[in-house]
Amino acid sequence: MSITPHAGAVVVHGGAGTSRDHEDGCVLAARRALAQLEINGDALDAAIGAVTMMEDDGRFNAGSGSVLGLDGATVEMDAAIMDTRGRLGAVACVQAVQNPVHLARAVADTPHWLLVGEGAGRFARTIGMPDASPVSERQRTAHRKLLAQLAGSMPVMPGLDRSLIEHYWNYNTPMRLPEGVACDTVGAVVRGADGHFAVACSSGGSAPALLGRVGDAPIIGSGFFAGPEGAVAATGIGEQIVRHLLARTVYGWIADGIPLTDALQRGVALFTPDIKVGLIAVSRTDAGAFSNSDMPTSKMVQR
Repeated sequence: MSITPHAGAVVVHGGAGTSRDHEDGCVLAARRALAQLEINGDALDAAIGAVTMMEDDGRFNAGSGSVLGLDGATVEMDAAIMDTRGRLGAVACVQAVQNPVHLARAVADTPHWLLVGEGAGRFARTIGMPDASPVSERQRTAHRKLLAQLAGSMPVMPGLDRSLIEHYWNYNTPMRLPEGVACDTVGAVVRGADGHFAVACSSGGSAPALLGRVGDAPIIGSGFFAGPEGAVAATGIGEQIVRHLLARTVYGWIADGIPLTDALQRGVALFTPDIKVGLIAVSRTDAGAFSNSDMPTSKMVQR
């Protein structure tokens, strides 16, 4: 998708492996991002606006739609933001926050770039964020369905050694693993008309996973990256994405002049087909998305 230089552009994704039936949520999120660009032209505000909508949607694995841990109670969320104005912030394993992407944005105003766990939660209270449980009835229903599908044996999870998860299991509940795995994230990349780039992403974690697990979403260069030539966000199995520093790697190819579509396809090709991976990106003259599985997306350009 070629775009006019200096025209604002937005790409939003709802997670690799997520049903395309949810694409309407991505469309609404992209529209909100464009509307924000019209208001103040700030690419980061636009990206955060898009991700906020998906956190509040309830159908995506982020915010109010975050997966429950196998104990049926724990929710641990990650989020991150970055732009070419020097703003960088992330949170990991945070609980009881309505919009983790807002907390990540607040971290960018501190001397740090990443806060985790209890410290991130205390920071949220310090800055006045109210306690909020992101667990919806939809997620409780999904968890009950998940438990009903648990098998006695441990099916293979692509890219992960389940025997190690079993060995180091740190919940209070017995170890049981489901047939499927939740590994999706939501994200947005934005180019402002002023030439600045921004990225925001949010994840409700992975299931099954050890308590305290952190994926790629809050790790700079892995789940997200923004620089003077563009912005990239990744989604999929974080344990594999971080091994390739995927977002930074793809950004480097774009900066080297490789066409954006080719760079995205090349990034996904680093993984075997059984490992779900998706990418979105914007550059100075292009915007796009690519995945090896279903991934709801939306691309919009300022007129």
